[in-house]
Amino acid sequence: MKQMMQNISEEITRALKEDLGDGDLTAMLIDPDTQLEVRLLCRESAVLCGSEWFSEAFLQLDPTIHIHWLADDGDKLEADQIVCEINGNARAILSAERTAINFLQTLSATATVTAFYQNLISETNCKILDTRKTIPGLRLAQKYAVSCGGGKNHRTGLYDAFLLKENHLAAAGSMAQACQRAREINNAVLLEVEVESLEQLQQALEAKVDRVLLDNFSIPMLQQAVILANGQLELEASGNITEQNILEVARTGVNFISIGALTKHVKAIDFSLRFID
Repeated sequence: MKQMMQNISEEITRALKEDLGDGDLTAMLIDPDTQLEVRLLCRESAVLCGSEWFSEAFLQLDPTIHIHWLADDGDKLEADQIVCEINGNARAILSAERTAINFLQTLSATATVTAFYQNLISETNCKILDTRKTIPGLRLAQKYAVSCGGGKNHRTGLYDAFLLKENHLAAAGSMAQACQRAREINNAVLLEVEVESLEQLQQALEAKVDRVLLDNFSIPMLQQAVILANGQLELEASGNITEQNILEVARTGVNFISIGALTKHVKAIDFSLRFID
């Protein structure tokens, strides 16, 4: 949590600098002592995420601004719901508005689509996983958003888990050699191997890996993979997952389904600030 709060501060500082430069010219039209009261509205159904980023944008410009939240990260929002109320210096509020909403709309988008996919497979024990296909610089923020939407996080980066793909295996000589070397390097982290056939899955079982990524397996192949694995390791399905086929994939008995669209196909949630009369 401490690391995430530090990241939030740095991300907001960078984003405000990008937007404000040497100063907000339009805000200078307003008397510096003018106070403002506004409400944040969500214009569509969504899952809220990013409140800390939103608040930080205002507080960096004026720490005396007061923000009263009426919902928490992870809460489901209805269309036209009031999410929070803000009062304080008008210049600071108007200058921070765009940066604050940019973070909120993006992270809420990731949380919302994650919740959507997780709800589609709620009848199963399968969990939705994110990937490394994130917006550059927002890796931890988007992974936090996935968790707010009810999903699970895959590895954070290249440093906290092994995921051996085709080129890794080819360079290492064989799956057995690659897995043995991985265990020698770090036996405490997840060891996962991507496979494209049931024959490779059998090799992964023999190598005693922790998880196997079943790449673009058909439904019959996924069913056979679950039988072959017999609970000896975790199974992750990936590739060409859509809202039309995700339940059928989950029903095969795989443990996880990873979806890059959670973080790379971001459709911003519609938020807006409105004056309180």
